[in-house]
Amino acid sequence: MGEQKKFDVPAYFSDQDINVRDFAGICRQKTHIADYPFAAAVEKDILIYEGDRIRQTFKDPMQEAPLKAELCQVLKDGPGVFAVRNAYPDKSVIDRSTAVFLDIIAQEKASGLGQGDHFGDNERIWNSIQKACVKEPDLFIDYYGNPILAMACQAWLGPFYQISAQVNNVKPNSEAQSAHRDYHLGFQSAETVARFPAHAQVMSQFLTLQGAVAHCDMPVESGPTMLLPFSHQYAVGYLAYTRSEFRAYFEAHKVQLSFEKGDMVFLSPALFHGAGTNTSSSDRVANLLQISSAFGQTMETINHGVMVEAVYPALLARVLAGSIGDRKICDTIAAVAEGYSFPTNLDADPPVGGNAPETGQQLVHRALLEKWSIDQLKAWMVAYTKRRDA
Repeated sequence: MGEQKKFDVPAYFSDQDINVRDFAGICRQKTHIADYPFAAAVEKDILIYEGDRIRQTFKDPMQEAPLKAELCQVLKDGPGVFAVRNAYPDKSVIDRSTAVFLDIIAQEKASGLGQGDHFGDNERIWNSIQKACVKEPDLFIDYYGNPILAMACQAWLGPFYQISAQVNNVKPNSEAQSAHRDYHLGFQSAETVARFPAHAQVMSQFLTLQGAVAHCDMPVESGPTMLLPFSHQYAVGYLAYTRSEFRAYFEAHKVQLSFEKGDMVFLSPALFHGAGTNTSSSDRVANLLQISSAFGQTMETINHGVMVEAVYPALLARVLAGSIGDRKICDTIAAVAEGYSFPTNLDADPPVGGNAPETGQQLVHRALLEKWSIDQLKAWMVAYTKRRDA
């Protein structure tokens, strides 16, 4: 038998695995343009691609596969981020879409929506992709039918991906975000992240792609996204990014690019990043894209509500009788109710006390703790299902 290969990460990360010096060593890497033949330039270790060059590859099927491979390499083993200049050559598509977004913002303000924005006082459209599609379907075709967007999604996630989007309008004098990683595990507390095995933490970044479309010119003073190239390669980063020494390193070494209207940027969700401070006198409008792999799906459709309604009376009876332990309660609820906050309707089901709304499992635990009747639980479950529906 040959020598057994081992993973280069432990089964579970612990505090002993977190070291800012190791992190700094990873982030000191440099990006070399010679390694990326389709790229036009390197700015601050970020790969820059020209939209016209990418569009030319669509005319030659022999060029498309190598370009996808290169973009995948950028996100996986390279700096973890790339920008595409002039991704939308027809700027009227951007201007018309911006007008649609601003109209939606005005309507939602008037109706009392637009709450739960974790960017503070800025304006946010949750689920902008569905709202824009319903409002202006013809424009939607020109905006989301962009082959550069599809190319980036396919390069990282393969086929059958699903796009979600949120518009963010950052006002002048808005403060910067703290450095963070993004969805999935970037939306969880450090205590929750630690419960996932190391390989699942590393794997998480391969399930989503972060992107953004610039809807206005964004000079650095307007606060475009702060980025730390190569930081996505730090395996224990989902546990580390909230620590003061890591945030201090980010502040000392972060970079920002200016963008023009119609540019796009894509990054690994594991890259340390954050929105910058807008010190300009203008709004900064971007459509934030979060694209998901097809693999985050169950094989069968399961009606968790029916299961909870069936099990809850028996579970409550055992709780009242003192004939069931806490562990069995937790394990039963884990099998019967939804354990994840997402996907949800963030207009109606905003995060409360964090980045993630209440899960179905948390709802059932609360019901048992407060000794709800089955009718009380049914009423809450109806409301829970309704507010998650888009």
